[in-house]
Amino acid sequence: MTAVEPSTRKRVLKVIFVSLLLDLISFTFILPLFPKLLEFYRNSEVGSESQSTSLLAQILGGLNTYKSAFAKPIDSRYDIVLLGGALGSLFSLLQAIASPVIGRLSDKYGRRAALLASMAGNIISVLLWVMAVDFRTFLASRIVGGLSEGNVQLATAIATDISDENSRGSTMALIGACFSIAFTFGPALGAYLSSIATVAANPFATAAGVSLTLIVVETIYLYIALPETLPNKTGKQSAKKAAKPAALVRTNSHFLLNLVHFSFLLFFSGMEFSLPFMTYDLFQYNSAQNGRLLGYVGLVASILQGGVTRRMAPLLTVRIGVSACLLAFIMLGRIDTVGSLYLAATCLATTSATVVSGLNTLSSFEASEGERGGKLGILRSWGQLGRGLGPILFTSVYWWAGREVAYTVGASGILGVALLVFAGLKSPPGSVKSKAKKETK
Repeated sequence: MTAVEPSTRKRVLKVIFVSLLLDLISFTFILPLFPKLLEFYRNSEVGSESQSTSLLAQILGGLNTYKSAFAKPIDSRYDIVLLGGALGSLFSLLQAIASPVIGRLSDKYGRRAALLASMAGNIISVLLWVMAVDFRTFLASRIVGGLSEGNVQLATAIATDISDENSRGSTMALIGACFSIAFTFGPALGAYLSSIATVAANPFATAAGVSLTLIVVETIYLYIALPETLPNKTGKQSAKKAAKPAALVRTNSHFLLNLVHFSFLLFFSGMEFSLPFMTYDLFQYNSAQNGRLLGYVGLVASILQGGVTRRMAPLLTVRIGVSACLLAFIMLGRIDTVGSLYLAATCLATTSATVVSGLNTLSSFEASEGERGGKLGILRSWGQLGRGLGPILFTSVYWWAGREVAYTVGASGILGVALLVFAGLKSPPGSVKSKAKKETK
């Protein structure tokens, strides 16, 4: 790969970290607000005869039809949770469509141009949220966001552009740490901002406005500070033209990596979405208690990514994470105490800190410089497809057959993923060489 000066790499890593942290904190503002936000739209748009044909009324009618298909009654308190899950699935499915396109555009026109274009879409999305006094506008905000959000995959592509085989794993872990930090503090900040009313027609305008400010600041920062990193768009590429790079020899097929990513997130995201239902059924948890549980998961994951994951070979991190996920599924199907719940949550934190960042690193080893954005985009697309379908399928089993059966099915699925990881995936030569070098020092 093209050599990158240490000072340049350090500067670009700083830009990636700061910008991605701003982006993810802004993104997580809305997560704890979904119940109250959707309840606000339901109360204002559903009820009277004149409003019975509104878009939100039709969607809630479809969800009630879905609920009535199950033998086990589903409490009406879950209507808003189901609606939030449906919107989350929509966002992920739109990301599955957009991610390969964004990745290929970044390979053709450069990472910087693609990222700034993505940021323009994000600004429009959050601006629509600021103005969302009705559900239609809010839905439009989520659709625009799902089709334009490309920060994570482009940050991953930039990280691989500036990293060699020895530093790639630690660089990917840095991106994962941004997720953990943002998911630890962003939701709490969003919940606090939602308590500050500034616009009567949209009680969540304060949180939306601060989110918009963060996105605009991030965009300006990227425009000023981020250089182009795609090798064929930098001056360094011309120096390499005399020596044609050797053909890339792949260790793992992209088909297998994509299959593992899809299968893993299909079960993992379903389990994530079911947690609030399970904790309410078993321990009568409210939203604040669930927030503390998720905050604990984020805190443990950020500690692991900052101090452990970045030092390990990518295949090892994936294997550890999938094994921890299997243990979590087994425990969640059998727990009956809060202590055992937090033990399972520790396993989930380990999974969050390892699997996706490890798969991204492995995929980057299997792509040449000119196709890296597209390959990482396809990997993310398959993951988002799994994330979009998982909650629907898993909660259907949960309500149809009960907690024990649902988590047993989930454990069986993750066991299949573990077999693919342990028997099918291999360490690329670069990552093995990195480990060997460290041992000889």
